[in-house]
Amino acid sequence: MTTDPHYDVAALTLEEKASLVTGRDVWRTAEVERLGIGSVMVTDGPHGLRKQEASPDELGLGASVPATCFPTAAALGSSWDDELVRRVGVALGDETRANDVAVLLGPGINIKRSPLCGRNFEYVSEDPLVSGRIGAALVQGIQSRGVGTSLKHYAANNQETDRMRVSAEVDERTLREIYLAGFEHVVRTAQPWTIMCSYNRVNGVRVSENPWLLTQVLRDEWGYEGLVMSDWGAVWDLPAAVDAGLDLEMPGTGGRTAADVVAAVRSGRLDEAALDRAAARVLALVERVQPALADPGTADLEAHHALAREAAAAGAVLLSNDEVEGAPLLPLDRAARIAVIGELARSPRYQGAGSSQVNPTRLDDLLGALEAELGAPVPFAPGFTVAGVPVEQADDAALRAEAVEVATEADVVVLFLGLPAPEESEGFDRTTLELPANQVATLDAVAAANPHVVVVLANGGAVTMPWRQHAPALLETWLGGQAAGSAIADVLLGLREPGGRLTETVPLRLEDTPAFGNFPGEARTVRYGEGVLVGYRWYDTRDLAVAFPFGHGLGYTTFGYGPLTAAVRGTGAETTIRAEVTVTNTGARRGKEVVQLYVADPESAVVRPVHELKDYATVVLEPGESTAVVFELPARALSYWHPELSRWVVEGGAFVLEAGASSRDVRARTEIEVVGEQLWGELTAESRVGEWRAHPVGAPLLADAMASAPELDETMQAMVDEMPARVIAALGLAGFDLDGLDELVARARRG
Repeated sequence: MTTDPHYDVAALTLEEKASLVTGRDVWRTAEVERLGIGSVMVTDGPHGLRKQEASPDELGLGASVPATCFPTAAALGSSWDDELVRRVGVALGDETRANDVAVLLGPGINIKRSPLCGRNFEYVSEDPLVSGRIGAALVQGIQSRGVGTSLKHYAANNQETDRMRVSAEVDERTLREIYLAGFEHVVRTAQPWTIMCSYNRVNGVRVSENPWLLTQVLRDEWGYEGLVMSDWGAVWDLPAAVDAGLDLEMPGTGGRTAADVVAAVRSGRLDEAALDRAAARVLALVERVQPALADPGTADLEAHHALAREAAAAGAVLLSNDEVEGAPLLPLDRAARIAVIGELARSPRYQGAGSSQVNPTRLDDLLGALEAELGAPVPFAPGFTVAGVPVEQADDAALRAEAVEVATEADVVVLFLGLPAPEESEGFDRTTLELPANQVATLDAVAAANPHVVVVLANGGAVTMPWRQHAPALLETWLGGQAAGSAIADVLLGLREPGGRLTETVPLRLEDTPAFGNFPGEARTVRYGEGVLVGYRWYDTRDLAVAFPFGHGLGYTTFGYGPLTAAVRGTGAETTIRAEVTVTNTGARRGKEVVQLYVADPESAVVRPVHELKDYATVVLEPGESTAVVFELPARALSYWHPELSRWVVEGGAFVLEAGASSRDVRARTEIEVVGEQLWGELTAESRVGEWRAHPVGAPLLADAMASAPELDETMQAMVDEMPARVIAALGLAGFDLDGLDELVARARRG
């Protein structure tokens, strides 16, 4: 890399500019040797560096340098701890920089539309607020070390099935409120150096060639300043993509698509000014990373392993901890006879497959970690076979019998279950939400022999739990990274708090999920028919029973909530709300609470969820300690995207604020009154009569114009209200003709 490159697009030839907007190879940007401009390397994340050791011309999914495998997004997001996530980002940034990499390709913040999505382990939540805040914290942490991130996958990439061709058919309000909101938050608060566009189409237009997404929304509205790169192989027409707002195609194509760009400029198909903008953004990225590449430094891998252990415990969700014989099973009594059952306890499942697969610096397993903490061997039985894991005994019936024998001799059994690695990966979706039948059979048999069962789960996405009555204690650990084994031991023994809360609902059945019937689509099309009712918005609005609700998670202490108070300032788009609730640790040990604030709009002109998460705060309190949790909400927290006005609007009237420990564990609520803004759109001949009658300018004009029309009864009036004004004029029901309607529209516009 030159120490004095010339980062001036004006100094480049047309061919050099075209070469910059496509990669040199799989992982590097193109260089311009004539001007001393070198290439820089980008490589996979998002929960650990995946830099291949061999030739950069290969994808190398299995051969990468050792790096800390932090908890996946499913686990990290479940911490609801922005500051912890930022610290993980700093560590990721240090390892990225120490390996001479310019950009770590992550984080991924796509919404978990369906629990069947095979890549949900890489994504944070079913809620855009949580996804946006956790994503922003990671971006801020990584980029604080002088290297870049690539926020992905923009946009509406919520499945792996046919992901490279499928068109996500989704209305603009749903896009704005659910699928774009997290990206908007990260862009506005953290400005990721790059954003990765997805493979799919949105409403028929390929994202890499979508000017509405890449330019109008991302840059003109949100103020994005960085570079937009493609997912690997997502560009089908590079000149069209550059024209739409794409800056960098990855990977390189050996000069083929650069030649297409040159030809497009020379033929007039592509304005050279668009190419100049894209090339300039590539040069800006190369220049921006030079200080870090010149001084890569080192990474403290031991400290990072300790941080991964802390983060895995913080994201572990204690779903249940029932009393058995008068006391909860967790934390474990060290004096008890503890047995461990489940192959996953010694052959850990700690990350997903695909481009995010990290070569860990070390790997902890639960069985070894428990034995190290207890200072003695722990009775163990594999219990069942696991796809992809070689075992000495492949007879599930024999393994189950051995597990029952071990369980019978124990006071308490830790049974480690989970999804086999071949069932979760980038590139394909899951076909079921169930655990493997052989694992459930082992649970049934073990619980019959010993009811003191603690089930530990390792899985990237939610699973159904018809067997949960056999698990008085149930700990969801997701895919917790290389230190997950030790972190789980810490939680089971009470050395650390199970700090996680669900960022996705655990349903009772696949048939209850919001996208059922619309996932993964057919004939290259997937319809987002559930609209804004995604995740808990769906379950809570429809009052559907669930296994465990969004936001749920237990600790080893309890919390009490005082009254919720709120004050409203301003009106309309200038409205702000200050809400406050006092939270007290009412238990006997130090603990963490995630205080969640939901907003409900009981009466609205559009369909709105029964409530929506609008803020959260993580507090850690000693026994008996109290703290006031204060939330400051902007007008956006009350708003919805108006489908006709095409902007965020605040509708006036009563709103309800709810503070609680989950979407279904509301501890305090209060009602506020908000002065809304004018929501009347422009009246046209296509406007319904009812819209004319509700409009402050149009209503008296229409009443005067229809004074000579026949009087309508209540039923007929209701029918007419649903008709466009043009229809009643054409049918002779209005007292005016089409020319008269044109004059009426003109007068309404003049006010």
